[in-house]
Amino acid sequence: MTPRLSGLLLALLLTSAVHAEGLPGANVESLLAIAREGSPDLRMVRLEAEAARERIGPAGALPDPFLRVELENITRGGTQTATLSPANVGDTKYLLAQPLPFWGKRDLKRDIAAAEADQAGGRAADTWAEVSGRIKGLYAQYWLTHRAVQLTRENIALSRQLEQIAQVRYAGGLGAQQDAIRAQVERSTLDNELVGMETDYRQQAAFINAMLARNADAPLAEPSALRPLPVRLDAAKLSERLVERNPQLAIEAARIDGAGKSRDLAYRNNFPDFIVGVQPMQVGDRVDAWNLMLEMNIPLQQGTRRSQERESERMLEAASARKEALAHRLHGELSGAVASLEAARMSEEITRNRLLPQAELTFKSALAGYETGKVDFATLLDAQRQIRNAKLALLRAQASQQQRLADIERLLGEDL
Repeated sequence: MTPRLSGLLLALLLTSAVHAEGLPGANVESLLAIAREGSPDLRMVRLEAEAARERIGPAGALPDPFLRVELENITRGGTQTATLSPANVGDTKYLLAQPLPFWGKRDLKRDIAAAEADQAGGRAADTWAEVSGRIKGLYAQYWLTHRAVQLTRENIALSRQLEQIAQVRYAGGLGAQQDAIRAQVERSTLDNELVGMETDYRQQAAFINAMLARNADAPLAEPSALRPLPVRLDAAKLSERLVERNPQLAIEAARIDGAGKSRDLAYRNNFPDFIVGVQPMQVGDRVDAWNLMLEMNIPLQQGTRRSQERESERMLEAASARKEALAHRLHGELSGAVASLEAARMSEEITRNRLLPQAELTFKSALAGYETGKVDFATLLDAQRQIRNAKLALLRAQASQQQRLADIERLLGEDL
């Protein structure tokens, strides 16, 4: 190989390595970083929350003042053509007035808008919890499928070795031809499973890209690492954090606050609103009189107001009931997720420390026995399957723990 060709190949390899290092997917943090900035769902709710914040100030502001101009006797008793010039009509009345809601109503309207903004902010936090939780769960499945593909390929290679051993024994008259055929059937079965796993792997990559607002076939790095798990989970402390941090409960708390303010406003509407104004009067080209004006509505429709008050009371009670029901459901989900995580942790420990070592010893013993003619080939293949099943169970237990951890963090609204 010429030095020029060697240098070109080296450059290509280095370029490929740098490109792979820049791809997301090696760990879940790289995926979350993209989603945090690029998720359309998250951007939508964040913008809605910002818009809701902008409604707080106007909700409690005074209404605009208004100006009214009245031109009277614009023909001066028929002595002139109609005119709109204030100096050439009989008299002109001006009214500059300001509506004034009853004391406290503006503050309540501002508080209601603030509660609605808090709900919008809670929806933004809840959307991020859902998006990040789904990405964490998808990544765990993506990692599991990748490792299962690797394991299946290793077992296909092992099946080839067993087939060769069976063929050697058959050629030497020490084994049956059907042993080699069984090895071929086992390898074909694994090849078929590998096709399905690789299809699942590509589909999971497409799902992840969809969550990141990327093209379905955008390249991802091979998953290489899982997040560390918390050493111990305290169910009581997690329940406290759920009450304090869960975005859905925060939304319902803001809804209750808004319903309470709406009820207070319904009762405050029993009091009248006012309009105050000043009214100069112009005759000819001079102002010869000033008037003050006070206007108020008279809240006579008490039946309507009583209905509005009862409606506001029921809405407040409904909001409280909704939050209570949600809290019970979330606590149940949290308990189930914690129990499932601990069960998967125990399963991993049993598989790693007992089942897998036992399966490996069984395979070694079966292989030695087959080579000496003491064990049949079916027993050897069964021992091989036991090792593969144990390793798959170990991978599934690890992935399950990551998925349950993602569920717990979604419920808490924050990472552990």
